Amino acid sequence: MTNDDFKLDRFDAAILTVLAEDGRISITDLAKRIGLSKSPTQARLRRLEDSGVILGYRALLDPIRLGLDHVAFVEVRLEDTREVALRAFNEAVSRVPEIEQAHMIAGNFDYLLKVRTRDMAAYRRFLGETVTTLPYVANTSTYVAMEAVKEIMLADMA
Repeated sequence: MTNDDFKLDRFDAAILTVLAEDGRISITDLAKRIGLSKSPTQARLRRLEDSGVILGYRALLDPIRLGLDHVAFVEVRLEDTREVALRAFNEAVSRVPEIEQAHMIAGNFDYLLKVRTRDMAAYRRFLGETVTTLPYVANTSTYVAMEAVKEIMLADMA
């Protein structure tokens, strides 16, 4: 099913909004909140899950309370940008838990990584022992975040 084939109506949008705020809400309470009965709400929820609009459910963790308050953004330039190199880099990055986000960039570098560690010393070890050993990495540049001014969760956009 392509994006063009899947249309969200106001009830689907309402389901997504409520679930983005509270992924643990019961079907009964969800149905009440969106103004439908339980059975159609369950069917719509199943359709949203089956179609891939809802990818899953998980707990949102506070990285600061977990002691992971050091955020760095890392520009990565690859020595090779053929498909085999991109695929190898992508697969390797997906297995590194400290990398919260990885984006392929059209610009003067190839990837932008958002990395979260405990402190600068931990980041320095991570950079030397992990990032620079990823496949095809030629060089990196690091930008350390001093403060998160705005971080948007998908729930905030609904």
